[in-house]
Amino acid sequence: MRPHSTRFLARTVLAVFAAVTALPGVRADEADDIRQLRQEIQLLEQKLSALEQKDAERDRLATAATAPTPAATPTPTGAQVSIGSSGLRAASPDGTQFIHLGAVVQFDSRVFFGDGGGVLNNTFILRRARLYFDGNLDPTTSFQFVPDFGGTAAPTIYDANFTVALDPEVQFKFGKFKSPIGLEQLQQDAYTAFAERSLATNLVPNRDLGVQLGGTLFGGTTSYQLALLNGVPDAANSTNQDFDNDKDVDGRVFVQPFAAQKDSPIQGLAAGVAASAGREKGASAVTAGDKTDGQQTFFKYNAAVVGDGEVWRVSPQADYYEGPFGALAEYVVSTVNVRPTAAGAKAQLENKAWDVQAGWVLTGENSTFAGVTPQHPFNWQNGTWGAWQAVVRYADLKIDPKAFPLFASTTTNAQEASSWDGGINWFLSRTVRIDLDYFLTHFELPTAAVSATQILRQDEKALVTRVQLFF
Repeated sequence: MRPHSTRFLARTVLAVFAAVTALPGVRADEADDIRQLRQEIQLLEQKLSALEQKDAERDRLATAATAPTPAATPTPTGAQVSIGSSGLRAASPDGTQFIHLGAVVQFDSRVFFGDGGGVLNNTFILRRARLYFDGNLDPTTSFQFVPDFGGTAAPTIYDANFTVALDPEVQFKFGKFKSPIGLEQLQQDAYTAFAERSLATNLVPNRDLGVQLGGTLFGGTTSYQLALLNGVPDAANSTNQDFDNDKDVDGRVFVQPFAAQKDSPIQGLAAGVAASAGREKGASAVTAGDKTDGQQTFFKYNAAVVGDGEVWRVSPQADYYEGPFGALAEYVVSTVNVRPTAAGAKAQLENKAWDVQAGWVLTGENSTFAGVTPQHPFNWQNGTWGAWQAVVRYADLKIDPKAFPLFASTTTNAQEASSWDGGINWFLSRTVRIDLDYFLTHFELPTAAVSATQILRQDEKALVTRVQLFF
């Protein structure tokens, strides 16, 4: 029986009973029973009323739930907005146009051992605090804008460029971007195996200003870049202008010949060569100095030295990734023509460096040039610990002996630095990473005399810890 029919019957019985009890002739000894019964009738009426109100509210909610939902009014642009481990992204409905906002923040601790306490070098440092603005404006045009608020310098624009892609084989890039030379330098800052790049990166340019033609060939197995750039010295970034008539030409070819062989153990093997050539003049053509893994300067030209003449670099390079294993190696020769003063005799110097590094993801995830993504991100309550990676590296850099003593002091510089490095990387998630690196760097001095520079009197023993946020 339906609830409404039950209540109607109850109300009818109660009304009839009330009428009967009101008739004359009811005995006095029944009066108390009748009064009590009337009170129970009133209580029952109240309960029936409450039930009716609940039924009415339930019917209203049921009607609202089954009613058709009005169509959502689209935004004027039809944009799709998402927020996740890859940052903030707004895209057109078909995804061909999008804008992405990301960031990398690297907070480091540096502790040096055995330097006698004479160098004030232990520190906390905000190594990088960069925002990444990039996206596609249309199916052929993309852009990149990267300002940095970390380090020791004033806020700097590291990348500001746009690319016009006619197809995958032909792409033109304009603006400020990384020079296509150093393999480890081309790896994104958030993905490097160690907190700092190797000694070999001291001999390659960083970012420059110009135009580049690049793309991928032969089914994606070969990538190439050919750039006309203002030209910068080793380990340097370009300013936003460079008024001279001399320019550098940089080129690189990198091949992964077995990329299509899915079951081959050498599928992840890739190799290539990069080179640059040009002319540089003036004090701005000379490197600001070569740094150790602990970011201490171990070589610097005399203040009066200027560049004047041809500069060229060549760098054979290779990497290999297979499952949890990854390795990278490169060799760099950097040649400069310098004068001890603006009027001094010119000399050509060849500085050389190389490094080899390898890593193993202990938790079994794949090692890639684009970092490690944990299968089970860190979660204390669930008992998952993210991904762990062990890394090792050896690197060496030699300064041309002809640099001493005319172009660089024998008492404040090392002629060679070699480093043994080891580290543990903990990937709590794709977004959060913690590195613990130990760098041991040995110096060879240009003469047998004791160096006047405190950091060169003994090996550099540096413990670098990094906490990184990247999205």
